[in-house]
This record gives sequence, C-alpha cells and structure tokens, in this order.
Amino acid sequence: MALYLVLTTIDGSLPEKTPELVDWGSLSLITSLIITSKGLELSGIFGRLAPRLVDRANQSGKRLLLLLLPTIAFSSAVIMNDTAMLVFIPLIVALSELSGLDKEKTVTLSAIAANVGSALTPIGNPQNIIIWREYGLGFSTFVVHMLPFVLPWLGLLLVFVLFSPDESLSVESLPPVALRVNLLIVSAFLLGLNVYLGETGRHVLAIVITLVLFLLLERDVLLSFDWALVLTFAFIFIDFNEFSYLISKAGLSLPTGGVKLLLASAGLSQLISNVPATVVFIGSRPSWLPLAVGVNAGGTGIIVGSLANLIAVRIAGVSLRDFHRYSIPFFVLSLISSAVILLTT
Repeated sequence: MALYLVLTTIDGSLPEKTPELVDWGSLSLITSLIITSKGLELSGIFGRLAPRLVDRANQSGKRLLLLLLPTIAFSSAVIMNDTAMLVFIPLIVALSELSGLDKEKTVTLSAIAANVGSALTPIGNPQNIIIWREYGLGFSTFVVHMLPFVLPWLGLLLVFVLFSPDESLSVESLPPVALRVNLLIVSAFLLGLNVYLGETGRHVLAIVITLVLFLLLERDVLLSFDWALVLTFAFIFIDFNEFSYLISKAGLSLPTGGVKLLLASAGLSQLISNVPATVVFIGSRPSWLPLAVGVNAGGTGIIVGSLANLIAVRIAGVSLRDFHRYSIPFFVLSLISSAVILLTT
C-alpha cells in the first residue's frame, strides 16, 4: 500500500492499478514440482544409480566425471537443479572422502551440470517454470528451442573434464541404497501429471492433487520437505515484481529481445540470482527465448547466480575461490557461444 501511495501522480490522481504482486499460479506449479522432486529423491532411484557409475568408471576420476555430469544434467531436467544438488552432492562428498576424488572440482562442475541440464526443460528450474507459464509454451516447444543452446553448454563442460588431470580412485564399492518402488511410482505419476496440468494452465489443481496424494500415500515426503523454500520464492515474487513495476512507472526500458536481452538478463542474474532476474524482466514481456537463455546461462557464473550453486557449496564446504575458478570461465565461454547461436538463428 505504501508503494502504491508513493506512486501517486503530482496532480493527485492515482496511477493505474498495480499488477498482482505474487504470481500465485507460478508459485503453485513450482511448489508442486519441488515436492514431487523431493519424492523422487526419497525414493532412492538416484542413490541406486551412483554406485553403478562408480563401478563403470574403473577407478578413473576423469571417466567418473564423464559419466556423472551428464547424469546430473539429465536428472536436473526432470527433478529440478536444486533437488539434483541435494541428491548428488552428499554422494560426491562421501566419494571424495573415501577415494581422494577432487571434491572442489567435482562439486563445482556438478553444480554447472545441474544448471545446464535444468535449462533444457520448462520444469528444470523455477525460472523456466515462470517463463513456461507466462508465455503459454508447449513442453516440446520449449525443449526444441533450448536444445541448440544446452548441447554446446554440455559439450563445453565435458571439454573442461577432458582437459583436466585424471585421478585414480581407490573405492571398490559404495553401500547399497534401498529403492522405494511405491514412492517412485507415485512421484513419477505426479511429475507427468504436473507437466500436463502446467501446460493446460491448471496450476492450482496441480498443487492440490500433489498435496492430497502425498498426504494419503507418502506422508513423509511432506514432512521432510523444506517449506521455507516456498516462502523464499513468494518473497522473491513480491520484492522483484515491485521493482519491475517501479522501472515501468519511471519510464525506464529494459531490453526486450536479441543479444542485448541475453546479456542483460545473464548480467542481472550475477547480482540478484536468475529467478529474481526473470521476474524483473518478464514484466516488460520480452522475447522468451533470449530471456530463458540469459537467465539460465547466468546461473553458471557467480555463485549467487543460482540457488543450486549455493546448495552445492553449502553442503560440500567448497570455497568461493575454488568454485569461481571453474564457474566464471565456463560462464564467459557459454555466454559467447549463446550469443553467436542467437545471432545465427
């Protein structure tokens, strides 16, 4: 209300009605997908996968990374990048303690892989969910348009691995992880259902069904879910929707397309993180593809660019210097490649 009164014009008239400060539709869909991702995490499906990757690596750290990073990227496209970090980073930390694997390098490249993989689908991260819902895009449409950018990013990440020194792993096996089949089935069903409901605009129904099914069938998912994360996203929508509105009322203009939008959204993501940056730019209704590419590339740079980075560093105890030693060069190169692709398409 205070903001509304401040924006009263000089002649005493009131400005046009402000937009709804919280995008409840996007918040509902984000929450339902994060809860579903928590169900997939607790099912143990990814914990069962990790030992197999170690076995296939044949005690080679480089080979393990070449197997692990695409797995994290693919997982992030399905269960969101933040959840992928919660699943894989503890395994990486345990593996580094047992085998001598370079924890700093592996954690940083894993965080980059999570951000890269999540960029591919509209359910891979919160900023994509916001763009997907706001522009009414089809699931396959989003994937097809993002694929020419995500593939070079993933290729660049693997080049980083290939040119890094190899390490000899001493771990022969990891303890087995139990697979909860019923939880896996329920979570996979809800994931598919939430994608469908998201595409058809029934976002509130998605969160209602998700809560009811987990409450009736797998209550521990709701009990172990970090509800403070939902409040965090709610505050993001409130704060940065106001900021976007102020920019509009001040007569300032933000880039609305092309390489300028790509660079501006990626740059702003380095300052306030990519989800708030998306909220700021989306108020001016820019072209969705340069915005999506920019905010997703922005998540791979400075640690604050993505919540997934903060989760990875916090769990693993990696220093900012070690993280940025890999993330900033990757960010610069990925941004250059993205600008070239955008100019030539």
